[in-house]
Amino acid sequence: MTEFMQRTETTDLTQRIEAMHRRDQLVAWAFVIGLWFAVIFVAIATWSLAPSSAARVVLWIGGAIVLLFNTAAIMAMLKHYREDRDFMYGLDIKFLDAARALKG
Repeated sequence: MTEFMQRTETTDLTQRIEAMHRRDQLVAWAFVIGLWFAVIFVAIATWSLAPSSAARVVLWIGGAIVLLFNTAAIMAMLKHYREDRDFMYGLDIKFLDAARALKG
């Protein structure tokens, strides 16, 4: 294999890895935004169902904790993806290409 072909394959792999990583980041942030909207919507929609103001405070605190921990978990996941991006996505691409080759 010539050096040019190796560079071309490396560039193509790098571009595919970057595209997969960007897509995964977008999906993760869309999930976080959707979660925030869902929790806020549920809090507003069920506000009148809470039996007391103390119950409302507990529900707000519980919702805030869910949002905080889930957002932090997604951020940690994205950081991990960024650190191991080439390895993880390189394996994914290798197996996707092998599966496509088997299909014909």
